[in-house]
Amino acid sequence: MSFQPGSLDHLLAEAVGGDSAIAANLRALFLASATAHVAAMSKPAGAGQWRDEALRLQGLAASFGMTALMEAASFAACAGPDPRLLDALAEALVDCR
Repeated sequence: MSFQPGSLDHLLAEAVGGDSAIAANLRALFLASATAHVAAMSKPAGAGQWRDEALRLQGLAASFGMTALMEAASFAACAGPDPRLLDALAEALVDCR
């Protein structure tokens, strides 16, 4: 299996074919989950929770081929809590929309 990143809508269309209802549902679920991870990172109970949420976000982004979000989450997981990284994650998430 090759990894070829693209837009979320394009990747979902390839994955589910012509079923736009399924694609729309998957898109909504991805965005809701990613948004929840970023929100949880905005109020971490500590560095461990920040790292766990960042790794979850990284895995989610990888599953959907969203490389910019995946890379930002990976960096955040290694770096630890930082409001600037939270802003970068939010920007990467906006780019997925």
